[in-house]
Amino acid sequence: MNTSRTTQLKHWLEDAFSCNNISLMPLTGDAGFRRYFRFQVQNKSYIAVDAPVELSNNQAFIQMQAHLHSVNVNVPKILAKDMTHGFLCLSDFGDTLLADKLSEDNMQQYYLQAIIELEKINLSSSSLTNELPEYDEAFVNTELMIFQQWLLDKHLGIELSEHEQQELDNCFQYLSDAIMTQPQVLMHRDYHSRNIMLIENQQLGVIDFQDAVKGPVVYDLVSLLRDCYVRWPDALIAPVVEAYRLKMQASFPHQDISSATWQQWFDLTGIQRHLKASGIFARLHHRDNKSNYLADIPLTLTYIKDISRQYDKLSFLHLLISEQVISALSEIA
Repeated sequence: MNTSRTTQLKHWLEDAFSCNNISLMPLTGDAGFRRYFRFQVQNKSYIAVDAPVELSNNQAFIQMQAHLHSVNVNVPKILAKDMTHGFLCLSDFGDTLLADKLSEDNMQQYYLQAIIELEKINLSSSSLTNELPEYDEAFVNTELMIFQQWLLDKHLGIELSEHEQQELDNCFQYLSDAIMTQPQVLMHRDYHSRNIMLIENQQLGVIDFQDAVKGPVVYDLVSLLRDCYVRWPDALIAPVVEAYRLKMQASFPHQDISSATWQQWFDLTGIQRHLKASGIFARLHHRDNKSNYLADIPLTLTYIKDISRQYDKLSFLHLLISEQVISALSEIA
């Protein structure tokens, strides 16, 4: 822990609230470089954020918070900010993650509620939306290379022959093409059950939106329903997938989004996301000393193995994952 920055943050908050002896309680961090603390002033709870300016996109967080608030998405209020040092004070959404409340009995109800919020996000438009980074082919390919660089090469030591590399590149291109053909929307980019809070009156609050981009319409739905941390039976998520297709078809009337097309987008975008995620989990271990995410790699690989089996153009990827990657992972577990 950076005690110097923690002391600076504490003194900044004491100045902002005109009080002394604020006590900061560390909260579980995320996969990035931000640190979160809870503190109380006059029996009211707040969240303090230590987001070093050289490692955090604080301006994007502030802009996106204002935009999402303007379209009636529940996001934390920014009560104070110090852009020079990278300090923020936010309203407190509490401790209840949606992930902690989901079960097979209630998941459809909560996910149908979550896609109401998602529709607000995806279909909101402003000058800010057009200024966001584009989740274009180069962006997609950069993320796919995280899988190869950090999971295959660094973590598992799997070296591909020239022919195998070409086969993998062909699979990557197929995934990229499926992403590029979709309608473009404002994309949260990490819309899953650990970034959705259950707040008062059973409302949902949305956090961790600073990495939003302009990207494919189905991406956030995949993040939500094919979560890297929990897997639900296809029969339970199918009605939610279809419900969101109908919402989006109404919003893009000039593009025929059939159930088959939507499902293919959902499947292939999910594979791309899980390839990236498995690489990021390995990178967090090797680069950032956050080894707890290694436990999430097997589920991401299972998704890739099971879904790629359904697509002939991904046969090489299916064999790579099922015959090499999963077995290599089990050997070092």
